[in-house]
Amino acid sequence: MSTLALFAGLFLASLLLTGVLRNLALRVRLMDLPVDRSAHSQPIPSGGGIAIVCLFALLASYYFIAGVIPLAEYMALSGGVAIAVVGLIDDLSHLDLRWRLPLQFGSAIWSVWWLGDVPPIGIGDWALQVQWLLNGMAIVALVYLLNLYNFMDGIDGLAGSELLFVNLSCLLFVIGNEDQVLGVLSGALLAAGAGFLVWNWAPAKIFMGDVGSGFIGFTLGVLALFSMHHGSMTVWTWVILLAVFITDASYTLARRYLAGERWFEGHACHAYQNAARKYNSHGKVTITILMINCLWLAPLAWISVQQQQLGVYLAVIAIFPLALLAGKFRAGTTI
Repeated sequence: MSTLALFAGLFLASLLLTGVLRNLALRVRLMDLPVDRSAHSQPIPSGGGIAIVCLFALLASYYFIAGVIPLAEYMALSGGVAIAVVGLIDDLSHLDLRWRLPLQFGSAIWSVWWLGDVPPIGIGDWALQVQWLLNGMAIVALVYLLNLYNFMDGIDGLAGSELLFVNLSCLLFVIGNEDQVLGVLSGALLAAGAGFLVWNWAPAKIFMGDVGSGFIGFTLGVLALFSMHHGSMTVWTWVILLAVFITDASYTLARRYLAGERWFEGHACHAYQNAARKYNSHGKVTITILMINCLWLAPLAWISVQQQQLGVYLAVIAIFPLALLAGKFRAGTTI
């Protein structure tokens, strides 16, 4: 079976499975009920991310058995499945933070341990090579990414479309350098995410839930580590590709922390949430972010792949106007 046909089949399977999950969620009452900070006013079925998790895991297992994905990288990916299980438990019974965080850090430690020492990170003409620091930063980054993605999954279609953008970009970047592992895994996330997005686009008929958002954020972090080990991409390319999510979430978190608020609790004051309220549209905000991704971030990310020594500078260039936008939409305060 050709790779293209396999991805097409994965898209159709995701499209069908998400529909099945929606009907199942309605029956078992796995619903996202609106609260004060919600962007929706009616209960919406949740747990659609299960389709992405299951189909990605299935395809990764296929390529592992076929000898394309080595054991260490396959085991590192299994940390994402553990994160999905934690997310599903949280969707069903609201797992307390004191249980979630240790489980998340345990999964991150597991994945980094299987991959081995994180390669040095170039910062201009200098390289960070302190191994314990690199490994520790990778663990923290994985936990932050999975929570960050959950923070940014607050309006219809946004988290799903970001998944498509990042993985399509990654797929196009690695075609030229023959990173087969990253190519097939990015393609799998792209296809599975596209099938889910058909149901999640505004007005959403199902949400991905923590089972999906946490898994996606964590898995993207693991793929970033893969690319660093393979030498196909640097961490700066991933920072650029995810710059909208990283900037909005970090700006909001910092502002709430400095204001003395309970920053670890749920809220609805991200820049994208304020924008959705201001313009009274999820679709407009999601499309605008897609345009920023494609017209601003994608070219910078491509240059960072071609000229890896410029990565840190390009990341700063990418983030600066996004930080100004976050300030403009008063990220960290509700409007």
